Amino acid sequence: MRGTVRIAAGLSVVALLAAACGSSGSSTASPSAASSSSASSTSSASSSGKFLACMVTDTGGINDKSFNQSSYAGVLAAAAADSSITPKYLPSTTTSDYASNITAFLGQKCGIIVTVGFLMGGATQAAAKANPSAKFAIVDFPQYSPPLSNVDALTFNTVQDAFLGGYLAAAMSKTGKVATFGGQKLSTVTIYMDGFYDGVQYYNAKHHAHVTVLGWSEPSQNGEFTNSFTDLTAGQRITNTFITEGADVIFPVAGGVGLGAAKAVQTANQSGQNVNMMWVDTDGCISAAQYCKYFITSVEKGITTAVKVAVLSAAHGDFKGGSYVGTLANGGAILAPYHDFASKVPAALQAELAQIKTGIENGTIKTPTKSPV
Repeated sequence: MRGTVRIAAGLSVVALLAAACGSSGSSTASPSAASSSSASSTSSASSSGKFLACMVTDTGGINDKSFNQSSYAGVLAAAAADSSITPKYLPSTTTSDYASNITAFLGQKCGIIVTVGFLMGGATQAAAKANPSAKFAIVDFPQYSPPLSNVDALTFNTVQDAFLGGYLAAAMSKTGKVATFGGQKLSTVTIYMDGFYDGVQYYNAKHHAHVTVLGWSEPSQNGEFTNSFTDLTAGQRITNTFITEGADVIFPVAGGVGLGAAKAVQTANQSGQNVNMMWVDTDGCISAAQYCKYFITSVEKGITTAVKVAVLSAAHGDFKGGSYVGTLANGGAILAPYHDFASKVPAALQAELAQIKTGIENGTIKTPTKSPV
């Protein structure tokens, strides 16, 4: 891991992106392009741009309210910081699009190709090996073994902020049951679930409580998954099951599928139940603002800034490849503000969380070792 810390703590995702197009044509967007389902996939970039910063999305799409969206926000932020950078993206409708999209961008002579998600690891590795002079950054995938000097691996030790989230969820639960589920059983997903589970156990040990976690067991590594990052109906169905079983805090780790969970939580509250949730990857009160009133907090990755720095380093001739690991200490793993819950989270609990954060950072509080980093 590089010795240079590249992310400042507490940065929020810069939202406002161009919507993904279902075709295989590349898309460009100016840094000021707003997120809109009607935005053109061919919106023009700055004509002065000389450096192409290109991104291949995972199947969740450019407006997934999660890691694809926050990754492209990083590309746009780099373009906003340097007018010579032209941002572009290609949407992946299926996993079979990964390699062809990367190949298309290689043909366009992109200065850097950003790929998003653990499932894109193989296609990125093959392209990087075959094109050693091309530069890549991959979000949510550890550096290859042996390392590839033309790949900047951007990973996030979200077991740390998820641990805080689990502790907070246990403390806020009135029923003594909380729940989590994943999109797919990938290490970049289960790392969140591990941290959440162990944060609950830490709360139980500290407060002699017996809060139960539905949907995941860190010791057995077994739990509930939708097997999709796009099936909102599955997220809603699983969340309804958890609510029926008594869970009153839900933590979906499934990208845009979390919107289905949020709909279930909203419906439960409209019927007189008191159920809340936590968002993942980004600050949900920004990326899914319509459900902010149900979000106690969000367990974030500092993806936007990590991608921005990777793009700028390539554009400025400073690209070195290697591994970046986001943590609580460097701001790459973030527990978001409480927003509507600011007055509902007791001051004493906020003080406990601050102490736990310090303990994780200095190593006196141990988090699970199962981690992609």
